[in-house]
Amino acid sequence: MRCGSRRPAAQIWNSSVTNVRLQAGSPATVTIYVDSGWPRAYVTGLGSGRIYMGWQAVDQGYNRTRIATHEWGHILGLPDNRTGRCSDLMSGSSAPVSCANATPSAAEASRVNSLFAGSAVPVPAKAYVWGS
Repeated sequence: MRCGSRRPAAQIWNSSVTNVRLQAGSPATVTIYVDSGWPRAYVTGLGSGRIYMGWQAVDQGYNRTRIATHEWGHILGLPDNRTGRCSDLMSGSSAPVSCANATPSAAEASRVNSLFAGSAVPVPAKAYVWGS
């Protein structure tokens, strides 16, 4: 089974912010991997790092697109914000498992725009499709 959650996640961020664009490219500043662990992002700088799309959260019922969009949020400079609210993308797993909201809140989008202010920086990514 394949799921291209990375594309909807990039499209969601691209429609939510104006000062940065997520796009496929080479050399990539972000690489996306799939493994059996918990999803996570290792940020190496603003707009760069590695995203691990771990199956553990998917197996527990979390929404794939929300996971991918959340992990991209880390690459774009946002920390976890464990509010427990589904409306906060960066609340991550503190929101109910049933939460499918994959759109950043206005405050989250504003923070990313602020971090990338005046740059309209492209963030090239090399991504791998989820596979079973």
